[in-house]
Amino acid sequence: MHRIQNAHMCAAIAKHFPLEERIKEAICAIPREEFVPSKQLAYNLDALPMGADQFVSSPLTVAKMTQFLKPYQVDSVLEVGCGSGYQAMVLSKLFRRVFSIERIEKLLIEAKERFRKLGVTNIHTKLGDGQQGWPDYAPYDRILFSACARSVPSALVDQLEEGGILLAPIGMQDQKITRFVKQKGRLEVESVLDSCLFVPIVDGIERGV
Repeated sequence: MHRIQNAHMCAAIAKHFPLEERIKEAICAIPREEFVPSKQLAYNLDALPMGADQFVSSPLTVAKMTQFLKPYQVDSVLEVGCGSGYQAMVLSKLFRRVFSIERIEKLLIEAKERFRKLGVTNIHTKLGDGQQGWPDYAPYDRILFSACARSVPSALVDQLEEGGILLAPIGMQDQKITRFVKQKGRLEVESVLDSCLFVPIVDGIERGV
């Protein structure tokens, strides 16, 4: 059933944003209703609240972020801000290894349970401050922020592969999805791609369920 609903959702996305076939296939393979609080609204093109003052991003936003990341002929991706796990789930269809950091313990536990239920084995999660990254498995071919930042922390620049892409919503009042490429050890802005609205990155971790 979810494939029919996903097909309608992808058709709705395509009216706003031209989806590449591999991205469309990844999105259509995932039962979005498993990641949102309202099954009735699961396939609408809306961001949905999920508790802890966080939101499940609109599927249109997820599609854009995934495609802007250029997930082709690459191995690993680090996601900053696991949230519901939906973005990581999409990435799991396109990367061999997905590493996702979440600072809110309750959300991370719920996301891990969704991955377990869906039989996913290539998403690796960690409770932590995403601004510090996950140096154990660096360097990463791609890094994706699922929260907005004023600037990119130096720790994440260090953990990106030379020639790799980092995609992040930059700015607070006027957020822009920005694609950076690492060249000679430094991040260079490649493209400012779209306006967006993400929750801000927050320091530290939040324990407790």
